[in-house]
Amino acid sequence: KRIINDSIEAEKTGLKGTAYFDARWRNPGKRKVSGYGFYDQSIHRASQLLSKENRIAVVINDSSSLFQKGECPDTALYCGWYSLAKYIDAFTWAKGSVGYHIASSECATLKNPGSQVWCKKMLDNGIAATIGPVGEPYVQAFPVPEIFFNFLTEGYLTLAESYIISLPYLSWKMVLIGDPLYRL
Repeated sequence: KRIINDSIEAEKTGLKGTAYFDARWRNPGKRKVSGYGFYDQSIHRASQLLSKENRIAVVINDSSSLFQKGECPDTALYCGWYSLAKYIDAFTWAKGSVGYHIASSECATLKNPGSQVWCKKMLDNGIAATIGPVGEPYVQAFPVPEIFFNFLTEGYLTLAESYIISLPYLSWKMVLIGDPLYRL
């Protein structure tokens, strides 16, 4: 119920806060990359696109360590990777916030009270929508960050539409949690 209420409130008042992107390497620029490098590059592109469009304040971390406790106040959007089943409490989630962490099985133990997976902890701590796999999807099953966040923040497509259009292929392992009709 909180997820739906937060999404409705954000639709009425607008999503407020900062977009935090947690890349693991410096931007490779126009160099062709694949696999993990492709997704890391896409995180950089998502941050650049949102910065250029001036849709929201953007912070990108391209060091080898993830954002640490308390470093991401008022988080509206988030994408990062790879801390498998070890959520880092770096975020204060704004109402209507949307984000995902690229790592395997992050949605497999939502009902386990002791679980430290990213999807569960983000939902427990106030995010309105997240994406995660229930098993090993391989990196290419995740939504491409630059596509997902671009369509989501343009405001023409709903959360579900932005999700489905940004998937390289449909995977039965990937789950979207949130109000499918939520539109920023």
